[in-house]
Amino acid sequence: MHIPDGFLAPITWLPASALAIGAWTWAARGLRDRLHDRMVPRLAALTALVYALGLVMLPIPGGTSGHVVGVALLALLFGGRLAFLAYSVVLLLQSLLFGAGGLTALPVNALAMGVVGSAVALAVFHALRRLGEPAAVVLATWCSVMASAAAVALVLGAQPLLAHTGSGQPLFFPFGWRIVLPAVLLPHTLLGGAEAAITLLVWRHAQERRWQHA
Repeated sequence: MHIPDGFLAPITWLPASALAIGAWTWAARGLRDRLHDRMVPRLAALTALVYALGLVMLPIPGGTSGHVVGVALLALLFGGRLAFLAYSVVLLLQSLLFGAGGLTALPVNALAMGVVGSAVALAVFHALRRLGEPAAVVLATWCSVMASAAAVALVLGAQPLLAHTGSGQPLFFPFGWRIVLPAVLLPHTLLGGAEAAITLLVWRHAQERRWQHA
């Protein structure tokens, strides 16, 4: 669900950049104290897995693409702040090396997936943990994917309202919420289910090896 360059008006990506810089600064605070010898290779391995899975992208009508996000897995195993930082690195590398997403859109993509996605995953997991951790992982992952997709769709659909000519012609992304929301959300209902299954498998593997989760 990467947003590429040229789809967002400066009135969107400039404030998002300031917000993302603040979020990155907050997430990186005390980073050295939170990382230890056992966590670093685990975080690196799972970030690489998320990076690889995210490169398998399916075009979706409405100006974006669908792919496994993976931020829920990172959040459940390493916490929201580390998940946000790690996923921001994933988005940056995908943008620079493969043109998946754009640099001007990086802050929006990072906030939509790294912040919203991880926060929703953790909130749902802790709220539903009493139902059993496997069920909570599945539901948390699906909700995380849908929340991230909704955030991306809301930003894209707002562009015709934020930047247009005097006659109402959109200057950047041309489609409003009526088109974008169903175009993005409906495919992600299925993609979220697939990601939930993948996340559960990896999460169980991590639990068997007593990896700490959030």
